[in-house]
Amino acid sequence: MAGRAAVSPEEAMAALLSPEGRRDPYPRYEALRAHGDLVRIRPGLMAAVGYAVCARALRETRLQVQDAGSYDRALPGWRSHSSLRGWTDSMLYTNPPDHTRLRRLVSGAFTFRRVTALRPAIERMTGRLLDRMAELGAGGAPVDFMQEFAFRLPVGVIGALLGVPEDDQGWFRAAAADVTLALEGTTDASVLGTADKAMDELSAYFAGLIARRRRHPADDLISDLVRVHDTDGSRLGEHELTGNLVLLLSAGFDTTTHLLGHGLKLALEHPACAARLAAEPGFAEGHVEESLRFEPPVQATTRWAAADLDLLGTHVPAGTKVVILLAAGNRDPRRFDRPDVFDPERPDNQPLSFGGGAHFCLGAALARLEARIALPMLLRRFPGLAAAGPAVHRDRWLVRGHDAFPVTVG
Repeated sequence: MAGRAAVSPEEAMAALLSPEGRRDPYPRYEALRAHGDLVRIRPGLMAAVGYAVCARALRETRLQVQDAGSYDRALPGWRSHSSLRGWTDSMLYTNPPDHTRLRRLVSGAFTFRRVTALRPAIERMTGRLLDRMAELGAGGAPVDFMQEFAFRLPVGVIGALLGVPEDDQGWFRAAAADVTLALEGTTDASVLGTADKAMDELSAYFAGLIARRRRHPADDLISDLVRVHDTDGSRLGEHELTGNLVLLLSAGFDTTTHLLGHGLKLALEHPACAARLAAEPGFAEGHVEESLRFEPPVQATTRWAAADLDLLGTHVPAGTKVVILLAAGNRDPRRFDRPDVFDPERPDNQPLSFGGGAHFCLGAALARLEARIALPMLLRRFPGLAAAGPAVHRDRWLVRGHDAFPVTVG
């Protein structure tokens, strides 16, 4: 522990954001943990590392997300970037009361009843994708699991929920990956330029789809939101309509894509888990929860202190940015026994991976359902499924996953 503490908090945070840190952030989290559960990085910046303080910070109403007002203070000129404008038009970067208003408009699509009712459709989509993998992998040819399954299933599910035609879904992966660059906290103009281009493409696409749904309404979320906007623009403005559709599409499949990737990779690294996923109907629930804890697709989120506050005994001055390291909280040894061991039978497993409080992920139940259905079906269909090479790490920190994962279906 003493050796870890020799690394300063600022050095540990810088290492976390380095290429090496993006590949393997977990030792950097432990270097920060050596300084406490809530660590002062420098004036105006703190990092929440412990499970309890992360959970409390997620629910603290005086800790707010970065909205347009805080961007005005922290990053003058940010409005020249359409990617940043687009995210602040969505509920992701909106605080109450606007966040409450926007979330209420879409939350009905993600109730337990509606999500559970999607099971037959998810099973059908999964079956079709497994047929495709069987064709592509005939004769032992490697198949990219990320491209051919982990991306296609979630984008198909969220596309059906929103009302995005199936023929339009193929190009979303690259655009959604690029637009989320703006969420990484970068101020690099070249990176934001890539994100801006993707936001412009997605916004233009949804503008066209909104116009079509206005002429020909359907039984989908886009039609519902268009109806709300056209009836009362004060409930949902034009930019809010587009911004939230971009959010629902991107968040609706990107994190689930990486949950599926992590879930399969961990199963193949632990063959007994793969066998139990295929044979035991109830095992998937624990496997998915432990995958979320052990390798959460979303590693962190941020909040800003709107006023002075005390966070489990530590003073947080107004204006402080608090980075809530969800992945570090998920490996807190005071909350989880042997936190670096993958154990799907871990008792009382409640990972922080979907956040908490007012901004708890709307799609959490849907993501869990997709993974609990897909992984067992995959391993039952292909009992000889094996890695055909190393997974290609995605060079991101905030949304952690793989760009490619070659497998053979056996």
